[in-house]
Amino acid sequence: AATTDQYVVGFALYPNPTDFKTLEPFLKQMPILDKFDKIVADAGYGSEYNYSMLEKEYPDKKYYIPYTMYEKEKTRKYRNDPTKLANWFYDEKDDCYLDQNGVRFNFKYYSQRKDRSTGQVRDFKVYEADEFQLTPELERLAKTKSGRQRQVRYNPNWQYLKEKAKEVLQSPEGRHIYSMRKYDVEPIFGH
Repeated sequence: AATTDQYVVGFALYPNPTDFKTLEPFLKQMPILDKFDKIVADAGYGSEYNYSMLEKEYPDKKYYIPYTMYEKEKTRKYRNDPTKLANWFYDEKDDCYLDQNGVRFNFKYYSQRKDRSTGQVRDFKVYEADEFQLTPELERLAKTKSGRQRQVRYNPNWQYLKEKAKEVLQSPEGRHIYSMRKYDVEPIFGH
């Protein structure tokens, strides 16, 4: 359902088990969408596919949609979790990461994955732990239990879109607009 000032301005039914697959068809079927310059939705709609679609199909509209991990990433526990790639040291000059133990991961290759549900091709940078580390202990930590070199994947496009969403949602205007979502949408379900 789409609302403005607690009035329903559009609705549709979809058989999709997840929200993120309904945003695109919902917006396309909404005849009065051109009357609005903002799109506000909950985190179920925040995905790389939807953000990319909004950037391409609706460049004249500002969107206020958090991604699934948005709230969790703001917690102290997440920001201090040394196992998260976002918390590793990144050397831009050498394009490499150091994990919490000091294991060095160098850029290895680019890879792509095609999402079966949307058809979107997602681009990744793959980083692999160097075979030769500074100490034998680091060389041991650079391997998986099966003896292969550890790898991590980084999606530059998804990271860019998440940073853009964060910037919009954390702005004073964004905080106000997104906080109003629950007061606008939830009452219509109650009624």
